[in-house]
Amino acid sequence: MTRPLDGILVVSLEHAIAAPFCTRQLADLGARVIKVERPGTGDFARAYDSRVKGQSSHFVWTNRSKESLALDLKVPWALEALKQLLAKADVLVQNLAPGAAARMGLSFDELHDAHPRLIVCDISGYGGDGPYRDKKAYDLLIQAEAGLLSVTGTPETPSKAGCSIADIAAGMYAYSGILAALLQRGRTGRGSRIDVSMLESLGEWMSFPMYYAHEGAAPPPRTGSSHASIYPYGPFATRDGTVILGIQNEREWAAFCEKVLGRTALQSDPRFDSNAKRNEHRAELRPIIEQVFADLGTAEVERRLDEAQIANARMNDMAGLWSHPQLKARDRWRSVGSPAGEIPALLPPAGNSSFDYRMDPIPRVGEHTQAILAELGIRQPDAQQISAGDRQP
Repeated sequence: MTRPLDGILVVSLEHAIAAPFCTRQLADLGARVIKVERPGTGDFARAYDSRVKGQSSHFVWTNRSKESLALDLKVPWALEALKQLLAKADVLVQNLAPGAAARMGLSFDELHDAHPRLIVCDISGYGGDGPYRDKKAYDLLIQAEAGLLSVTGTPETPSKAGCSIADIAAGMYAYSGILAALLQRGRTGRGSRIDVSMLESLGEWMSFPMYYAHEGAAPPPRTGSSHASIYPYGPFATRDGTVILGIQNEREWAAFCEKVLGRTALQSDPRFDSNAKRNEHRAELRPIIEQVFADLGTAEVERRLDEAQIANARMNDMAGLWSHPQLKARDRWRSVGSPAGEIPALLPPAGNSSFDYRMDPIPRVGEHTQAILAELGIRQPDAQQISAGDRQP
């Protein structure tokens, strides 16, 4: 089947998560993604851990379906080779250290005159200008700057998200921004610059707590795995485990009282007859719920919740996610190649009836260097010289 981005060439100077996650999604849609890496070591995310057949969990997640081009961009011929490649490209993505791409002559302003159709996407911690422009940024640091830590965790202990949420947010906005720029280019014939910052990306996702604290109001409290402003919403102990449930409106509250707790009178208790009151009096309501649940197994609580049409879930660990029956029933797993052999991979979330996602192998460092240089008419005698970057072709 024809994929939406078949024929689109993306060149990426990328490392870590934000840019690789963006470009992997472009590759999922059919784009040819050439990942430019340091000779020898490659993207430093390759060495984050060795949990997937000796490979990094971060790297295998974000780098399937790409070609690896190993170039030492400090060497003139290698930088010239990259610029020749950009003459053929539709998109350049980079998340190098602040100012690094511009120092190599790879800013949008320098490239646009020669390549007016080229789209340049710059991903950084804080954006291309402003007082924080040159400040280094990592995921945890942006979670702190964006206020996420202030509203996540327990009252005693601020906590980070368990995945790279700031990087993921920036990668998603870079991905959608590039798709929009490709559509715009189809109308105007000209490329554009996309400036994505991790702070602004996560700041967008923090808009509920920001507005909750509008004009100096008290911010949402840290409530662990419970909701900060809706109650009951979160984990509750049962006789043999824990169930997660969420009450969203008064109809559900009435059904919860009647069909789950067997306490119909609780529905009209003046302490609990609106969400605002239930949230205010959660310290009084929780023991009532857990007193009922203490005599019930988790399966029975889930049965009652389902019968009452109350949203609920189990607290899965990673093993539970790997074996989740819904993912299996919907045939969401595929196998992709890697330098260490086949590994399982989830299909991208947005299934489309008109095409199949591209699910090609994860490359080894420099795997495609010879072939890509040959396309450019650059001949190197052997791979050692390519890696060393010490000889003019």
